[in-house]
Amino acid sequence: MRRIVFCDFDGTITAQETFVAVLKEFAPELAAELIPQMYALKITLREGVRRILESIPSSRLPEIIEFTRNQPMREGLPELLDFLDSQDIPFVVASGGLREMVEAVMGDLVQRVKAIHAIDIDTSISHFQVISPYEGETELVDKVKVMEMYPADVKIAIGDSVTDLNMALSTPLVFARDRLAQYLSDRNKSYIAWNDFFDVLHALKSKI
Repeated sequence: MRRIVFCDFDGTITAQETFVAVLKEFAPELAAELIPQMYALKITLREGVRRILESIPSSRLPEIIEFTRNQPMREGLPELLDFLDSQDIPFVVASGGLREMVEAVMGDLVQRVKAIHAIDIDTSISHFQVISPYEGETELVDKVKVMEMYPADVKIAIGDSVTDLNMALSTPLVFARDRLAQYLSDRNKSYIAWNDFFDVLHALKSKI
């Protein structure tokens, strides 16, 4: 039986909402206006995140990377990757944030994941220009579309917030925390609650 794990980055691999913090730090007025609307599902992630990102000057990318680099990761990820490797289960990062941020935080662990699907940006003009080959109707990175690229008998999702909702609703085995857990509870969708990757590891060991 072929299994595969799809994991969010922001607030999932990172212990805090790093991408949201970047948006608030580098585009404070627009972020203050649009982020609450995205959490309330009043505007789409595709619209809100694009508007905020494309308001940021391209010259600020190095500052964003430095702001991100020392963000702590949630405990247990290396151990989870060890277990997945032993079971030949690929680990795919599906992020609604910037690829540069994912790579800066994960460091050497990037070499241990199957792939990273995230937002790319063009900085050749005055302000960020969003590039995403996985854009969907409501998301800049359509995580369901990403999952469809990987055939598997069992797909497993790990997430924490609104960017993971569609992925979680289309996945039979979901690890959810924070806002995602509440969204799923509101929709009567079953999930496994988790706090760190040790929780995910122990649960998967009991199921595999």
